[in-house]
Amino acid sequence: MMRLDQLPNQRKEEHVVLFLRRHWFALLSIVTAFTLLTSVPLLLGWYFWDLVEAWLQQDVMGPLIVVIGSIYFLSVWLFAFLEFTDYYLDTWIITNERIINIEQQGLFNRTASELDLAAVQDATAEIRGIWQTLFTYGNVFVQTGAEKGRFHFKNIDNPEHVKEIVNALVEEDKRRLSSLGAGSRGKMKTVIK
Repeated sequence: MMRLDQLPNQRKEEHVVLFLRRHWFALLSIVTAFTLLTSVPLLLGWYFWDLVEAWLQQDVMGPLIVVIGSIYFLSVWLFAFLEFTDYYLDTWIITNERIINIEQQGLFNRTASELDLAAVQDATAEIRGIWQTLFTYGNVFVQTGAEKGRFHFKNIDNPEHVKEIVNALVEEDKRRLSSLGAGSRGKMKTVIK
């Protein structure tokens, strides 16, 4: 669980309700793709070893196969590493006052957005396909009145439950703000690092 002093721009009396990451099944798809992309060429090389060995002993073909094979396996490794980084660093934090969306895009791009719960107009849960149904994971979309005010929680565990919690927190925050007599507080903020 995340400590409160680590929340960006923490507010007084704000506490974490949910700290979300992608479902483990999303990681399984990365591992499966990596395994297939590395094992199939290795198995083909093993099966046709006599032919590969003859090619490797040639003056031009041997080094060319080594270079092309190295580029291929390094590209597969880089792809897997980038996908794992994106999987691991994408987080969504739901507090009693706001939603914080932290998305990693590549190695050096990170976007952190926050949304006051009072600005939320709709939350939608989406479960598509047999795998998401069997493993109860999917997407949650949180819509605001702003032009680009749609937060997307990708491949999270139990999206229907998350949607219900968001809706309950939105109603609670709106009641709290109306009792305080607060005016227009629900604006979306985006910080790019």
